[in-house]
Amino acid sequence: MTIELTGRAAHVAEIRERAEAEMREIGVDAAFIDRLVETFYGRIKAHPRLGPVFDAKLAGRWPDHMEKMKRFWSSVALRNGAYGGKPVQAHVGVEGMAADLFPEWLTLFSETLTDIAPSPAARDWFMATAERIAKSLTLSLFYNPALDDPARKPA
Repeated sequence: MTIELTGRAAHVAEIRERAEAEMREIGVDAAFIDRLVETFYGRIKAHPRLGPVFDAKLAGRWPDHMEKMKRFWSSVALRNGAYGGKPVQAHVGVEGMAADLFPEWLTLFSETLTDIAPSPAARDWFMATAERIAKSLTLSLFYNPALDDPARKPA
């Protein structure tokens, strides 16, 4: 058992080291992740549709959310395990949350990356990751498989 745990820890460390090296090659480090989160959520707050939805959920808790998002993106990019939350559950029941907000979220994220990403590769990596996250959240929150039932489709 000890050998298995030691092997697992070494494997996790190897994954983290490889991710950090890959991110370093494209100019991504913890400082960039902090800047990305701060810049992006500053823009979210000012956005006419996204701002009110986020603020209704996070009023008085923005600093905690910012730290959580820094841990989230650090965990995703650097594979460091800094985030252990449940994104889908965090978004369930958020007042004003709608599927059509995700394209706006992605547009704002893309604009932020265009303005501050340290390299085109960093921009592409974060954008592709954000698109997967948006798709996953949209499907988790709004998809109803019953609507795909052929028996329910009009002839």
